[in-house]
Amino acid sequence: METTAPSGRQIELEHGDSRVVITEVGGGLRDYRVGGFAVLDGYGADAMASRGRGQLLLPWPNRVDGGRYTFRGTEHQLPVNEVALNNASHGLTRWLGWGLERLDVNAARADVILRAQSGYPFTVAFSALYRLADDGLTVTVTATNLGAQAAPVGLGAHPYFVLPGADGAPVMVDDLTVAVPAETRLLVDGRLLPVGTEKVAGGPFDLREPRPLGDLALDTCFTDLTRDAQGRAVVTLAAAGGALTVWQDETWPYLQLFTGDSFGPGQARRSIAVEPMTCPANAFNSGDGLRVLEPGESFGGSWGVSPRLGTGTP
Repeated sequence: METTAPSGRQIELEHGDSRVVITEVGGGLRDYRVGGFAVLDGYGADAMASRGRGQLLLPWPNRVDGGRYTFRGTEHQLPVNEVALNNASHGLTRWLGWGLERLDVNAARADVILRAQSGYPFTVAFSALYRLADDGLTVTVTATNLGAQAAPVGLGAHPYFVLPGADGAPVMVDDLTVAVPAETRLLVDGRLLPVGTEKVAGGPFDLREPRPLGDLALDTCFTDLTRDAQGRAVVTLAAAGGALTVWQDETWPYLQLFTGDSFGPGQARRSIAVEPMTCPANAFNSGDGLRVLEPGESFGGSWGVSPRLGTGTP
């Protein structure tokens, strides 16, 4: 009997010396290489995605407190999959089989319908368009309410990034220079749920100007993002052997950075997640950034990655 890869069918996109692999399971990113160098800390074709690697977080990113929320007067209970912290984490589409369609050698689309179910009795279609070009990878995510009632929706993504050092080998997070265009960070409790906000100015989380990350531990949501003339908020990462930018358009007012300090030996601080989010943790309860789609309504937006290897200048 023919076997199937844990992440299902794969499509490889090509443009110049860049290669990207997207997967049937979760419609996510498995690999991204430029000139043979990895810029995405992904996973092998014979493995399943671990710790959200390259996955799309739908219909909510981050966490829902105890998996419980009330929407328009009705209480709902989601499955609790972050058992240690008693949270529902990172949505419901990560392990679904998405339809993949190649559009060109450098572009493909992934689509899935999330059917109404216990805890989320709404029917929402999601699509992700992946396109490689001279300026890197662009990902456009769209949600459409196919049901007969309004649906709460948030979007997120969970790519981890690596960069080469002067010798071409990937560097640890400590050796990255990082800039995050954010005025504010969210404060969280021991279960990583928001309890307030704090201006970053003058503090250890003030990354508005590029600086070495050193031993700063991040599992931090930022907001009040400064944007360029195109309306993009741009994070920069740089090392001796290369640099990249991660940008997000105005659809995504929140940004999570995660340095993986809780991972075990050989995994901790080997890469940094830069996660565009349309809403923060627990938005199904707080309403912060939450989109409510009426029947037939859609919303979505784009984020992307622009690597420049061979230079440590963002």
